[in-house]
Amino acid sequence: MASVLIHTADESVTVTAQAAKRLLERGDGDAALLYLALLRHHGNAAPRSLAGELRWDRLRIEAAEKTLRELGLVAPAAEDLPPEPADERPSYGREDIADRLEKSGEFRTLTAEVERKLGKKLTTPDIGVLLGLQDYLGLPGDVIYLLVCHCAERVQRRFGPGRRPGMKQIEKEGYAWARMGIDTQAEAAAYLKKYAERQEALPRYMRALQLGDRLPSASEEKYLVSWQEMGFSSEAVALAYDKTVLKCHELKWPYCNGILKRWHEAGLHTVEEIQAGDRPAVRRQEQPARNGDELRKYVQDLHRDRG
Repeated sequence: MASVLIHTADESVTVTAQAAKRLLERGDGDAALLYLALLRHHGNAAPRSLAGELRWDRLRIEAAEKTLRELGLVAPAAEDLPPEPADERPSYGREDIADRLEKSGEFRTLTAEVERKLGKKLTTPDIGVLLGLQDYLGLPGDVIYLLVCHCAERVQRRFGPGRRPGMKQIEKEGYAWARMGIDTQAEAAAYLKKYAERQEALPRYMRALQLGDRLPSASEEKYLVSWQEMGFSSEAVALAYDKTVLKCHELKWPYCNGILKRWHEAGLHTVEEIQAGDRPAVRRQEQPARNGDELRKYVQDLHRDRG
């Protein structure tokens, strides 16, 4: 019989007979496609990182991954968390980028919108970052655009109008979003809403610490955000600040953080809870000390009553 396959000059992908048998018996097309994609990447990509390449949503790729694990074709490893940006990621050359721009109208639109947002023409490495966010991390185009807008607004708020984030900053934030599981427009919108609420509260915390109206530094912001997440209001932070100054004669961030962490561990978060729970308890068996006059009067009254 003549061959019905069209052989290309591309690098071949080999499927073992045993793997093919398991896939055919299961009859799950998505699992088979995911397995082929993993083979194409020589098994060096996390299954969920291929969502962008396959154009699948998270639920679809998770279902296919689960099937592969059940078939014993993917190791039952720990969660496939995206690595840090410093770790090795796929390298996209001019041909890869040109091919994606030619074949994907969605990616062309994303690239054009990001260029407009950043006010510059993206270089080949810049577009490679976008391609990595989509293919390697599996972030959809609309989520990537929200990510870019978020980074741009954050840089402008800190450094003033006209400043723009670099692609490395955008890539780093993209990895953070992927680790948090933010890969849909709804999840991105919920995260950005919560982020905006945190930012609106920061000035109140800065004033509670007697730092005026300036913006917090990156390190200071980490403390403030952690205190918000613990559930402390700016008024509660002001109490911790007062105790810190009494002890250290100035604001010491680690010391103030230690006070708030102890309150948090004790379940004290509101001003009322802190004032009641942070006060040393008077032991029931301990009576207030009597001075000499009170003691003499007490003895005299005792003798008079007995007489």
